[in-house]
Amino acid sequence: MKSLLLVGGALGWAVGMGFSYSRGNALPTCFWHGCLAAYLSAVLMRWWGRAWRKSLEQSLQEREKAEFAIIAPSLATPKVSRP
Repeated sequence: MKSLLLVGGALGWAVGMGFSYSRGNALPTCFWHGCLAAYLSAVLMRWWGRAWRKSLEQSLQEREKAEFAIIAPSLATPKVSRP
């Protein structure tokens, strides 16, 4: 998770600085825009990383349930008693 924050921050800082510099802003303004973009992109990467991890865990659980149903189908399906 920390690596996603670092990557997001570095990319955001580079993009913010680059766009601000290309508009012809002064260096302190470019630095401020770069810092703001770094913060926002790091937050976005953290959110995306958590969603990605949750999705991977869910797919792993579904795969384990499917494998268990194939291996032991009598244990996976409930028994229904008839009157």
